[in-house]
Amino acid sequence: MLKTIARTATQVQTFKLAMSALVILCGLAPGTVQAEGVQARATSDFLDSIGVVSTFEDRGQPYEKTLAMLRYGGFRWLRGGIEGLSDSGPLRIESFLRLHEEAGVKISWGLGSGISDVERLVATGRILARAGALLAFEGNNEPNNWPVTYKGEKGGGRSSWLPLAKLHADLYRMVKSDPELAAYPVWSLSEPGAQTDNAGLQFLTIPEEANTLMQAGTRFADYANVHNYLYHPNVPDPADNKTWDAADPSSATSVDGLYGNFGRTWANRFEGYSEEDLVDLPRVTTETGVAIKGNVDEALQGVNLVNLYLSQFVRGYRHTAVYILRDRTDEEGVQTYGFFDPQYKPRLGAHYLHNLTRILADDGRSEALERLDYTITPKFETVHDLLLQHSDGTFQLVIWGESLVGTNKLKVSLDKMAKRLDLYDATVGSTAVSTFESLTEIEIEISDHPVVLKIVY
Repeated sequence: MLKTIARTATQVQTFKLAMSALVILCGLAPGTVQAEGVQARATSDFLDSIGVVSTFEDRGQPYEKTLAMLRYGGFRWLRGGIEGLSDSGPLRIESFLRLHEEAGVKISWGLGSGISDVERLVATGRILARAGALLAFEGNNEPNNWPVTYKGEKGGGRSSWLPLAKLHADLYRMVKSDPELAAYPVWSLSEPGAQTDNAGLQFLTIPEEANTLMQAGTRFADYANVHNYLYHPNVPDPADNKTWDAADPSSATSVDGLYGNFGRTWANRFEGYSEEDLVDLPRVTTETGVAIKGNVDEALQGVNLVNLYLSQFVRGYRHTAVYILRDRTDEEGVQTYGFFDPQYKPRLGAHYLHNLTRILADDGRSEALERLDYTITPKFETVHDLLLQHSDGTFQLVIWGESLVGTNKLKVSLDKMAKRLDLYDATVGSTAVSTFESLTEIEIEISDHPVVLKIVY
């Protein structure tokens, strides 16, 4: 229940949000508890980061159902590729072109699992680019699990990874030498941390004196590509700060993340980037997610999924795709990773994301992003924040919690009086639950999910 105390303009407006987090449409800085003059980030940049993995017609999921689910969640991009693609169907490139036209999604275009046809990837990617549908090119999917054969040489798995390095160097050259495609980013293969030999795939560009099998200066990608699932064998149980930890670029993370693939490889400990370099390394996630099983119920999955996009964006991931849009029905075992169940019914995570993307809805971009002075006190390890600014100039302060039990009480103080604040809770709906007028300070209790407060000066 939301409790409010209305006071005069010079007094404190107090409200409590039990078991919730706060998004103030006003402007806080990423990961900041106390700051002055914080630079806002574009709301559209955050929304553009929200992506998803899906099955398609070749795996029994009808086009119209896919379209409806993408629209409901507000996803801005989709992980696709040439795996399963056929001129005769059931999955044709026309499906991706239609999804772009009808749902507005961009497509990351990858080789998929066990495929080495670089020429076909580039040729079909060119079709997407001409339609304005292409987001980026992506290398092989987890070649530790799905080896490839490139120019007669087997690479990945327990074999040498040198053929994979040659493949990805060729892919990069082909894209960047094509006048129609050169401006599009290339994302690396996923799981380079599994390399059996030091082919150099833990680098975007191999530096001097790296002592890798491929020579220094070899370029593989513009972005590191990570699969940082929240519930890793190292940390299989629910815990505070689950999404924040998985997005950590340093060696402090508990999961198979950026450090274990591009810092020091997890399989054979080949040296990659330093922890200092990893902080600013361009990166994306093409798979992460949460299954409903054991101690993870639908409610916990839901808040994990919506918090995940926020944590990833704040901690430096340009794009994040969650596995998966809808539970797979063409594989053995119980599939429970989906935003939607096998009957296309939205789970709580789909509802929460639907609400958040509509609360923040923005198709434009402010030409001059501004700053905001604020303080948040005290500091809690399970409380995180993000400053956004809508294209209409409205600031958006995002604060969310990742505490499994209980709430944390904190104070948010603005540098100048707000005329109006409209409060939204992403777990309740997409319309305002409360409105406040003439205030500079708010006390809140937060726990495990985002809410939104639009501030008008």
